[in-house]
Amino acid sequence: MEESISFRALLFCSFAFLLLFILKLVARNHASPKSRKLPPTPPSLPILGHLHLLKEPLHLTLHNLSEKYGAVLLLKFGVRNVLLVSNPLAAEECFTKNDIIFANRPRTIAAKHLNYNWTTMGFSSYGNHWRNLRRFTTMEMFSSARVAMLSHVRHDEVSRLVKELFQESKQRWTKVEMKTKLSSFTFNIMMRMIAGKRYCGKDVISEEATEFRRIMSDSLELQGSANIGDYLPIFQWIDCQGLEKRVIKVAKRMDRFCQYLVDEGRGKMKECTQKDRKMTTLIDVMLSLQEKEPHIYTDQILKGAIVELLVAGTETSSATLEWAMSLLANNPEKLEKAQDEIKAHVQPDHLITEQDLPNLSYLQNILHETLRLFPPTPLLVPHLSSSDCNVLGYHVPKGTMLLVNLWTIQRDPKLWEEPTIFIPERFGGDQGEGYNGTFKFLPFGSGRRACPGANLGRRMIELGLGALIQCFEWKRIGEEEINMDGGTGLSMPKKDPLEVLCRSSESMTHVLSRMYES
Repeated sequence: MEESISFRALLFCSFAFLLLFILKLVARNHASPKSRKLPPTPPSLPILGHLHLLKEPLHLTLHNLSEKYGAVLLLKFGVRNVLLVSNPLAAEECFTKNDIIFANRPRTIAAKHLNYNWTTMGFSSYGNHWRNLRRFTTMEMFSSARVAMLSHVRHDEVSRLVKELFQESKQRWTKVEMKTKLSSFTFNIMMRMIAGKRYCGKDVISEEATEFRRIMSDSLELQGSANIGDYLPIFQWIDCQGLEKRVIKVAKRMDRFCQYLVDEGRGKMKECTQKDRKMTTLIDVMLSLQEKEPHIYTDQILKGAIVELLVAGTETSSATLEWAMSLLANNPEKLEKAQDEIKAHVQPDHLITEQDLPNLSYLQNILHETLRLFPPTPLLVPHLSSSDCNVLGYHVPKGTMLLVNLWTIQRDPKLWEEPTIFIPERFGGDQGEGYNGTFKFLPFGSGRRACPGANLGRRMIELGLGALIQCFEWKRIGEEEINMDGGTGLSMPKKDPLEVLCRSSESMTHVLSRMYES
């Protein structure tokens, strides 16, 4: 009898506990509107949500929505919730108080195929795998020692770039197309850091490099394109846009090239004894780690790191250089001021080096102002919330995709005087120093998922831009200003490749002649 009563009591207690749990869950899901106040949302359509409003370029469409409905919006892209942030205070809350919550990435079809099933550092979920990749990237790829050790590569590629331009122009005005030259410049730097050899240029004929640069361009375009299947899963079965087929083709071509680089590096390592290995390239370092921990550093992980380095390091840097040169061609008085600074701080008869860069504050201001007006990724790479959270008092549900519109924040007239005008001086002095690291200026993102290669990218751009300013005079082809419209793609390239007139600077002609003859 006692056992029966005891069993009944236990059953009753269990039932009561289960009932309380259900009531608590229901109460949480039906909390008062005050405690679960959602961000404002524009009028939407059934099923589609706000997808019908989206047009290229996406950052401008979203900018217009923010102007009309507010700086913090909750949008519906099909089945996905999207938090659109166009306010530095909201961005700060996302990347500080809620940094861990927003440390995930949304899973898209393009990211799956082009980033090895979301295993690359840029697109993997937040967790142990991501932390291992971040640690490897920080300590082995972008550490101060590694960046400094490979400075000779950047200097050599700068020399090659100015020699090529000098050969074409010398002391007469010559029309040059800059996009290809700048892309080759950044691509060769990254390839020499990764694999130890140049892959493109007049002195190098490489079908593999031409193919891979085409692949990178396609990859950035596809990752920057909206795929309806990412927002309405039923269309993943149909692939009505044909995007997934294109993505798979590009991914296969990319994988073949990266596997070739890994196999080539492995073959070289086998030819050397352990004692003779010099670890001069990043592939050397990665293969050495693979020997110690093969279960962590698989070929897939190595290829994913190569893809991210080449795609991110090449296209974003060359695009920023092209935007900077376009801005200077449209603002010759700023170009002259930069030339005067270089003449005052760089030794005559010497090409600019990275040791000169700390003394060239106006050159740095030009880069900052270029990044403000034309950030490499105007919407950053999307984030995803792993749990419910609050942003500026608004409730943000779990599984919400976060888009931070740098285009709006960095051109906000409430934050910046004359926001659409190219004014490098705004970054000068004490006031200018405050912009770096603040949430009104975020060209490389912030928090755990900020760009780990920002320091390397800045050095490449400043050194290349400084050499072009020091060695040559530049002007527009006609009186009309250069078109500053952006194209489509993840890294926001210029719509029209930059064509400009160039001739060697009189004060640097003898230096360039000496370099050319050597």
